[in-house]
Amino acid sequence: MTEPRIATASVVTRAGSAAIIGKPNVGKSTLLNTILRTKLSIVTPKPQTTRKQVIGIYTDERKQILFLDTPGVLEPRYELHRAMMGYVHDSLKDADVVVLVVDVTQQPTPDAVLTPDVSEALQRLRKPVIVALNKIDLLHTTAEVLPIIERYAETKLFQEFVPISALKNANVDELLSTLERYLPESPFLYDPELLSTQPERFFVAELIREQIFLLYRHEVPYSTEVSIVEFKERQHGKWYIAADIIVERESQKIILIGSGGKRLKLLGQRARQAIEAYLGVPIYLELFVKVRGRWRNNKTMLHFLGY
Repeated sequence: MTEPRIATASVVTRAGSAAIIGKPNVGKSTLLNTILRTKLSIVTPKPQTTRKQVIGIYTDERKQILFLDTPGVLEPRYELHRAMMGYVHDSLKDADVVVLVVDVTQQPTPDAVLTPDVSEALQRLRKPVIVALNKIDLLHTTAEVLPIIERYAETKLFQEFVPISALKNANVDELLSTLERYLPESPFLYDPELLSTQPERFFVAELIREQIFLLYRHEVPYSTEVSIVEFKERQHGKWYIAADIIVERESQKIILIGSGGKRLKLLGQRARQAIEAYLGVPIYLELFVKVRGRWRNNKTMLHFLGY
């Protein structure tokens, strides 16, 4: 006599996209890295580190979320800034749900985090917006976040509020559970092992740019862009990567290279280490510094650089 079969309920899965938006330096990229448990977005103490949309894919047993990490919301001063804000608006259009990351120590009111055009876009698109109240680890008590939530709730723009610390990985699981409720029922859209749909060349350029932000001060990082000109994978021996570092003025080129090329050598060493950790293979990295005057206001040059 055969044993009766016990019916098992199939797991209902959800899949969709979530745009991560907010002012510069509120912890958007740190949040993405914490969610993915790996370093995908570059992070530095300087604002405006993120310039392009960074795509990260989170998958567990019940849900798959395509996160769209965006540049910080700002009032454009250059064509570069307009391109950066274009990524924000494109992400809002593409997303099923929006995560507005707020620094609770710096932005106690909605006026401090939303430019008029972003606020208008949220109202027009009518996407659910979850406010991630970040950096609660810096508050004296968690009760301090309650009046901030009240002020944001008065705007009627936001559906839910989740206090978190992206850096300390506090309450991030609660944020993921909240997002799950706003995702459509769907089979997974990507291989569960996939962390991003963007190519390795993109992340290599970002890792070089991250080291520029960490090593140089003042205007130099903001006047600099990185373009990968060669990327050769090899079965035997080191992979070969060549990159152009674009600056706006000869004086910036001199600073980047340093006396006797020492600064550029240090930059290359640190970038190589970061890239090898990311790729998992040894590489040979060559860096070339080139001057392209006013590239931040040149639409043709920005298009060439992938904006």
